[in-house]
Amino acid sequence: MDVPRLVVAAPASGSGKTTVATGLMAAFAERGLAVSPHKVGPDYIDPGYHALATGRPGRNLDAYMCGPDLVGPLFAHGAHGCELAVVEGVMGLFDGASGEGELASTAHVAKLLKAPVVLVVDASSQSRSVAALVHGFASFDPEVRLAGVILNKVGSERHELLLREAMEEVGVPVYGALRRAPQVATPSRHLGLVPVAERSSEAVDSVRASAAMVREGCDLEGLLALARAAPPLATEAWSAAPPGARPATHDPHAPTKPVVAVAGGAAFTFSYAEHAELLTAAGAQVAAFDPLHDEQLPEGTAGIVIGGGFPEVYAPELSANEQLRKAVSELARTGAPVLAECAGLLYLSRSLDGQEMCGVLDADAHMSGRLTLGYRDAVAVTDSALAPAGARLRGHEFHRTVMEPGAGPAPAWGMRLPQPRVEGFVQRGVHASYLHTHWAARPDIARRLVERCAAP
Repeated sequence: MDVPRLVVAAPASGSGKTTVATGLMAAFAERGLAVSPHKVGPDYIDPGYHALATGRPGRNLDAYMCGPDLVGPLFAHGAHGCELAVVEGVMGLFDGASGEGELASTAHVAKLLKAPVVLVVDASSQSRSVAALVHGFASFDPEVRLAGVILNKVGSERHELLLREAMEEVGVPVYGALRRAPQVATPSRHLGLVPVAERSSEAVDSVRASAAMVREGCDLEGLLALARAAPPLATEAWSAAPPGARPATHDPHAPTKPVVAVAGGAAFTFSYAEHAELLTAAGAQVAAFDPLHDEQLPEGTAGIVIGGGFPEVYAPELSANEQLRKAVSELARTGAPVLAECAGLLYLSRSLDGQEMCGVLDADAHMSGRLTLGYRDAVAVTDSALAPAGARLRGHEFHRTVMEPGAGPAPAWGMRLPQPRVEGFVQRGVHASYLHTHWAARPDIARRLVERCAAP
């Protein structure tokens, strides 16, 4: 494929790459370009802003959870038909999975995509020293093409002049200089930025402000020329359809597709776009529902998927929707497949911070001051609707809650790091765990779920 592309990276988290990447996506989209938005790593929140900026689903490129071999195909799938792809990095340019070298770092993904890198540098507390910083990043890995910088949080015209002079000394082009702009700041809380679904019009205003700042301070023509200079990428697009599957045709005698209800709304915003695509390709009718507002599950629901999000922020409202909580509990008692990740695990518990939840699991959850964060290698220790016992996959944990389980349910996963442990719950058709997974790496998850939903 030959889609123009560039990677927006930074020396460290907090440098402003989300603001710049989102602003670039929006600015180019406003020009009428079809822009494909991507995010390195497991983050769910930034892609929501990317989708708002471009009108297309934000897609993740995670070389740890999906494996390096799927980065190119997933990119090609998301960027199909687009005129430009912008990839926002994660953490610092060379920060990857702990103890795994470059694996899953922004630099690793940039090399897999043969994409030029633009480094967003927080210049607020330096002048000539920025040259030493950029020189180090440009020379650290010769296989990474650091093609230029965007100077962020520049204090004045004089400050900008000093920075540009310093960059001339190391021969790295400057593609933009952005002033400090509090109006583009995105509010954060205990797990990072506040998701788009919780900010509505404020998020729209923030994205527009980012686009205006980038238009004013960046060389958009130069950046577009840089993206267009990326070499062709030898890869085939990933597909949700099983290998050898024929295009779907309407058959009036075909059995009714099982309905898989997928939680959404402000409390459950974490989901990879490929999950719904895989469920559809496996033969399901995907129906969204909002546990904050919908009092019933979608008609004909045969299985439920409840992903991540922030139920702890909405615990009173979720608890108040007693009718839906009972509907979820009743379906789970029938043995229907119910897959829950992190926020879904909390929602299925007996209580969350003292607020009554669905009561599917004999466990209580509450907020803690400790952040649990990191990639995980996991093995299924109990056969479930998600995977057979013995299946291995990689996932990611990210939460500040703890579960106090009672007796009964079998564990879902066995993990070796950060210490040997079992985690999660399997009972009847329920598989509930803190582990976030990316089904593109294991399409058999969707097929297994749909098969169990369709079973008499």
